[in-house]
Amino acid sequence: MQKLPADSGGGDEQCPQPFLCPLSRVNAGVAVRIKQLSAPPEVTHRLREMGFCEEQKIKLLSRQSNFICQVCNARLGISARLAEGILVEPLPRKKVA
Repeated sequence: MQKLPADSGGGDEQCPQPFLCPLSRVNAGVAVRIKQLSAPPEVTHRLREMGFCEEQKIKLLSRQSNFICQVCNARLGISARLAEGILVEPLPRKKVA
């Protein structure tokens, strides 16, 4: 799996498949899969307790002052700084027949 180059600012770019990027760069309404948590051990432990685990599918609902995510049928808010340390890959969009 390849990683995107460092963010050049902005923050509204979408994660191109099959690359990994921080959750902070994902557009609202996009479903992603968590691939890696890049934070201190105590923070990653707490994230996993809340459901932000590797291979977990989540959906970013809102990205205003906080990032609101749907995780395991619950809505959780995290800071933009925390979202920067959660590396995700986009899920393929489902086609409706």
